[in-house]
Amino acid sequence: MNRAALRRAARTEWGPIAGTVRDAFARERLRAISLTLSAVALTAAFQVVQNQSWGYRPVQLVGSVRAELPWWLALLRTPLSLFVPALDLPVWGALAQLLLVFGIAEICLGRWRLLAVAYLATLAGTMYARLAIALGPGVLGLPPEAAKVIDTGPSAAVVGLAVYVSWRYRAWCTCAVVVLAMVAEVLVKPNLAGKEHIAAVLAVLALSGTEEVVRRRRKPRDDRFRDGGQRSGAPATRS
Repeated sequence: MNRAALRRAARTEWGPIAGTVRDAFARERLRAISLTLSAVALTAAFQVVQNQSWGYRPVQLVGSVRAELPWWLALLRTPLSLFVPALDLPVWGALAQLLLVFGIAEICLGRWRLLAVAYLATLAGTMYARLAIALGPGVLGLPPEAAKVIDTGPSAAVVGLAVYVSWRYRAWCTCAVVVLAMVAEVLVKPNLAGKEHIAAVLAVLALSGTEEVVRRRRKPRDDRFRDGGQRSGAPATRS
């Protein structure tokens, strides 16, 4: 494939997303990603606090999730667990994921939809962990000791948002690459984190597919309504 063809493919794949992001920054500057910047700051603050002798336990009490916890306590902690960096991973990775993926999603989806999809993906991973441990070791399950693994960080939300935004903007190659990367991760290292990423992807794909079906069913009705309005002399109504 020559350079011109690659450029056309890149414009087709990422042009709509890039245009949306560029226009938002031109209008609002950093205000366009104010929620993302707050998330980055909160994650950095949690990282600093949990690495202090006095701060580890308070952070664990508000944002640490493990499958062995009662379900109601896990649900209470899940929203903040998204912003608690994993202790065994470099924090800059979590901050970079948040800044890039959350920033694009905040512009392309809006703040409330960003939060909803991020929480859905994180919750799917958290709930999957309980099911997997109940199933036991195997392709779909996990060994009992996984119940003690601290399950925090933004990775499930980041993966879910990447799939959702790419589906919504018809960046099909990007969507496929993200999904295949998560499958490869599980094949190489079938641990709790990898399988939670798959759960997050499946939850977001189910949401995206459902929204697609609803939009396609609604569109013919909207078209009939507009056509009827135009024939009767009334102005067409936007969907």
